[in-house]
Amino acid sequence: MLKQYLLVLLAAGVILISAPFVAAQDSSSNDQQSPPAQGGRGHHGMSDPAQRTQELTKQLNLTADQQTKVQGILTSEHSQMQSLRQDTSQSQQDRRSKMMDIHKTSDTQIRALLDSTQQKKWDEMQAKREQWMQGGHHGPPGGGAEQQGAPPQ
Repeated sequence: MLKQYLLVLLAAGVILISAPFVAAQDSSSNDQQSPPAQGGRGHHGMSDPAQRTQELTKQLNLTADQQTKVQGILTSEHSQMQSLRQDTSQSQQDRRSKMMDIHKTSDTQIRALLDSTQQKKWDEMQAKREQWMQGGHHGPPGGGAEQQGAPPQ
């Protein structure tokens, strides 16, 4: 009887201790399916469209007009991602796939707003993000201070 009680207590302790890690991993994987796009939304750390826009402004030297348009794209992406995260009717794999599609669409829209110099830098950032993600990393490169998934410069 005492052994059973201790085992139940031990199991409950393990569950309580591991729950925050499981939740963090789940939210990281949901956010990072839109892999760290240019620097690291820590795909929760930089999921705020205004913060992401500021980071891209620093990295790409965006004009005021570009900033407004980029923030609109990122705001739309953010709301679509939130809706998908809350949709429990789909499997995690289906949601991840749709999130990746949303992220790719946003990336394409943002790239279309950039001039040739900015596009070159954007492409470099995307390549670094892809490299980072292929390395099996799920969080933002460099710990998450930057936006959109590229490792810190």
